[in-house]
Amino acid sequence: MFDIGLNLTSSQFDKDRDEVVARAFEAGVKGLLLTGTNLHESEQAQQMAHRYARCWSTAGVHPHDSSQWTNESAEALRALTQTPEVVAIGECGLDFNRNFSTPQEQEYAFTAQLALAAELGMPVFMHCRDAHERFLTLLEPWLDKLPGAVLHCFTGSYQEAQDCLKRGLYLGITGWVCDERRGLALRELLPSIPAERLLVETDAPYLLPRDMKPKPASRRNEPTYLGHIVERVAHWRGENVQQLAAQTDENVRRLFGVQF
Repeated sequence: MFDIGLNLTSSQFDKDRDEVVARAFEAGVKGLLLTGTNLHESEQAQQMAHRYARCWSTAGVHPHDSSQWTNESAEALRALTQTPEVVAIGECGLDFNRNFSTPQEQEYAFTAQLALAAELGMPVFMHCRDAHERFLTLLEPWLDKLPGAVLHCFTGSYQEAQDCLKRGLYLGITGWVCDERRGLALRELLPSIPAERLLVETDAPYLLPRDMKPKPASRRNEPTYLGHIVERVAHWRGENVQQLAAQTDENVRRLFGVQF
C-alpha cells in the first residue's frame, strides 16, 4: 500500500511526526508521497522526504495559495524538482468552492504549473473542487505533453469520474468514501474506475474514515489508517484486498516512477 496524499507538513504532526511515519510503515504502508501546497511547504515536504526512507514529495502551489504565484515561483519549483525526492508537480488545480484566491489567479497558477510539468516531463498532482468543466478545459491542451496526471481526493459524480478517466487521469480515493453522510455516491461509482487508474490516499491529517471500529481517540487522520481505506474500497469494488493493494502499488510506480 502506498499513500499518495499525506500532508506531513501540517502543524497537526509537529509533536509526533517521527512516530506517525513509523506507525504507517509498521501498519504495512510501503511508501508515502508528501504533498506540497505552496512554495514553503513544498520545500518542507522535500526536506521531510529526504529525512525519511520510502518517502517522496510533490512541489506546487495549491489553488488556495494561487495569489502567491509570481514569476519567481516557477524557478523555485524548478529548483526543487532537481532533487530526487520530488516526483510530481502539485498540488495544483482549481477550487471555486472557497475562492481563497480569485478564479483568475487560480487559472493562471494552474496553467503555469501544467506548463512547468510539461517542460520537465513530470506528472501532475491535482485538486479540483466545484470547477470540473473549467478544470478540464485548462488541463486538456496539456495532456499529451504530460507523462501522467492524478486528480487526488476525488469526490465528484459518476459523470465527472468518466470525464477524467476518458482523458487518462488517475483518480485518488480517500476515506471520504467511508463517510455514510456524504460518501455514498462515491462508493457506488468505485466499480466503474478501472483498477489500473485507481490510487489510494489518506489526505491526512484530514478525512479520518468515519466507519473505523473502534473509533480512534483522535480525530486526526494518519497514514497508518490507509489499510482500512484499501480494505473498504476493495469490499465495495468486489475485489481481493491484496490484489487491489498490489495493483495500486503498480500504478504508483508507473505514474511517479518510484521504486519501493
